[in-house]
Amino acid sequence: MDEKLRFVSRHLEGESISQLCREFGISRVTGHKLVERYRQNGLEAFSDRSRRPYRMANQLPFQVEALIVQIKNEFPTWGAPKIRERLLARYPEIKTPAKSTVHAVLERNALVKHKRANARPKAQGTVLMGGQEPNDLWCTDFKGEFMMADRSYCYPLTVTDYHSRFLLCCEGLRSATL
Repeated sequence: MDEKLRFVSRHLEGESISQLCREFGISRVTGHKLVERYRQNGLEAFSDRSRRPYRMANQLPFQVEALIVQIKNEFPTWGAPKIRERLLARYPEIKTPAKSTVHAVLERNALVKHKRANARPKAQGTVLMGGQEPNDLWCTDFKGEFMMADRSYCYPLTVTDYHSRFLLCCEGLRSATL
């Protein structure tokens, strides 16, 4: 507050706003805003102002929230879109909330059942037996794909020795099917 008061008083004494803004390390827009607020509100302009938003997203009057919960209890299988449509049909005088707001109310009241992801069985690899010495067992594998300069794909096929991990061959193929 003291800095703001000092800024405005020095400006009113005749100093240029550009020079003051450089000295105080603020933008000229902020400087002009401070001076304008002082002219409109006097010393009240220097007190801290609330930063609370004017409107809260997903916040409804408790009566509307109670209606949403009541409709969900009547129709437990309904989701936010159907509940919103029911509010529109039954209570046209109230401002109907968005689907996302209805869903947020349902989640706040623990009325949303989340679907579980499909638990697919994980692929099992085969256990490699043997390979106690070099050249007992070779492994082949495609190492993904990448696009070449001519905009065609290359599929590198590698052959490695299981025991020594020595790369025997790496061949670039045009297709992963043989």
